[in-house]
Amino acid sequence: MAKPNPLKHPLLKYFISILLVSLSYILGMYTSSNNSTSPPLQEQKQPLNCHQLYFSLSVLDFESHHTLSLPQEPLRNLQFFNFCPPNFTNYCPCHDPSRETDFTAERFFSRERHCPEPYEKPMCLVPRPAGYKRPFSWPKSRDYAWFKNLPFKELSEVKKTQNWVRLEGDLLVFPGGGTSFRKGVKGYVDEIKRFVPLKSGSIRTVLDVGCGVASFGAHLMDYNILTMSIAPSDKHEAQLQFALERGVPAMLGILSIHRLPFPSRSFDMAHCARCLVPWTKYDGLYLMEIDRVLRPGGYWIFSGPPINWKANYKGSEVGAQELEQEQARLEDLAVRLCWKKVAEKGAIAVWRKPNNHIHCIIKSRIWKSARFCINSDPDAGWYKKMEPCITPLLNVTDIHDISGGSLEKWSKRLNIAPPRTKSEGISGAAFEGDNQLWKRTVRHYGIILKSLSRGRYRNIMDMNAGIGGFAAALTQYPVWVMNVVPYDAKQNNLSIVYDRGLIGTYMNWCEAFSTYPRTYDLIHAHGVFSMYMDKCSILDILLEMHRILRPEGAVIIRDHVDIIVEVKGIAEKMKWNGRILHSENGAFHPEKILLIDTCC
Repeated sequence: MAKPNPLKHPLLKYFISILLVSLSYILGMYTSSNNSTSPPLQEQKQPLNCHQLYFSLSVLDFESHHTLSLPQEPLRNLQFFNFCPPNFTNYCPCHDPSRETDFTAERFFSRERHCPEPYEKPMCLVPRPAGYKRPFSWPKSRDYAWFKNLPFKELSEVKKTQNWVRLEGDLLVFPGGGTSFRKGVKGYVDEIKRFVPLKSGSIRTVLDVGCGVASFGAHLMDYNILTMSIAPSDKHEAQLQFALERGVPAMLGILSIHRLPFPSRSFDMAHCARCLVPWTKYDGLYLMEIDRVLRPGGYWIFSGPPINWKANYKGSEVGAQELEQEQARLEDLAVRLCWKKVAEKGAIAVWRKPNNHIHCIIKSRIWKSARFCINSDPDAGWYKKMEPCITPLLNVTDIHDISGGSLEKWSKRLNIAPPRTKSEGISGAAFEGDNQLWKRTVRHYGIILKSLSRGRYRNIMDMNAGIGGFAAALTQYPVWVMNVVPYDAKQNNLSIVYDRGLIGTYMNWCEAFSTYPRTYDLIHAHGVFSMYMDKCSILDILLEMHRILRPEGAVIIRDHVDIIVEVKGIAEKMKWNGRILHSENGAFHPEKILLIDTCC
């Protein structure tokens, strides 16, 4: 009988397999330790706790591991961007006074948005003014600003008797005056409060047309009312810049050819105090636009000529007869819009929009009335021409019903799904899920950006706001958020943002925003670069973000890791040092965060 071969013994084969695997593992560990840029964890002198371990792994290099095709920026040989000349310090690309003469002044068209072509855009960084200081924190900023941040004396001189703003040493002081605020803005609001329930919580969003330095909107914050203040760039040197420096929501805008960049039924109240809008001209076009953006049951407050013309005509440049005729035209236009006059006291008049159009439709058949718009999207607000017609409200079955459904009072309406979510295909569960998602996300932001909870930021912009979840999660902080919804987003939910008691605007990020430089403390860009990757240059968007960000501000960019890497490379040429971090979704999720904190 032949001897068995020991090499064929099954236990020996098993032992050899274990030996080979062990040798492979040891060899791999040796190679990894020699190629690593940092010592292996077992060589650390002290063990890492969970928090330290997270941050030791969260700033990562993703350069060569991803294959998403990205447009190449022509910046390979550029080390850093230069600053623009000093005359660009207050540059507003789409509201550039030097370009106004290129457009007709008819119906104020020259003062609308007119953006430069891509080849006309300056490839440089907008500089800050000499001696710039970080603005005061809220609420002190409501009353004070550094003069060197806004080195404009004219407004304090021209409006000296009206107390818009005073220059005291190196400070600008905002005492709450205004052309119509003879008793100061507090006394003015006290008059309005007699006719409009400002304290009830039913009024949350307000549009202030021709707002000056936004003292009206600033004072309404005492009532938990959020005001979108709009005015054109004009001879009074950057009134809107004063407003934003104070920490009050505002943007450049004018009633001209195109609709305002807001959806229908956005505002609980609209206001005009000597705003110089020709309300009765052009077949009442501009008041019809106010009607479009005003909610059912919303209020319109109008003060100044021609209201109470009998008492005020002696101080006016216009004769008594003309003022009388103008007020008659205004009253007639309001009736044709089916508005009801609530009160007229002194120089203030108050009208109210109906809750529905049942009576208005009947009246239009038997009485001279403005026609209703047909086949026009009521929510379209981006370069959409105005029409001299009434935007119809949604049909109801009972005269007492509120068209489109009623909204909760503030602050309940912030976290309860409004009626318009159903028409947008958003379920109550999806709405609540979005709320919880953004609460979790904002908690994560508080970890990676400690200054978020320390009062450093006041003016915040969300470049792709969705249904406003980010802004809703921030209401615990003393901030306000400009919720921007790209006009061509797959889901246009700006109407839901307003229904929640928040404010915002439509926008195309291939163009510049309607604001002055250095007006936002924190910019949040979620998926923005993915959205615009095939539409315009990443560089153009980043340069615009740099223009509107305040010195010592912060930027949070969330996107696919490949895009984050590309954006980081360009941002570094703008002298923005960013960190790539994991999102709250963890290390294995392809979405990452680029955090740019220019303060530290």
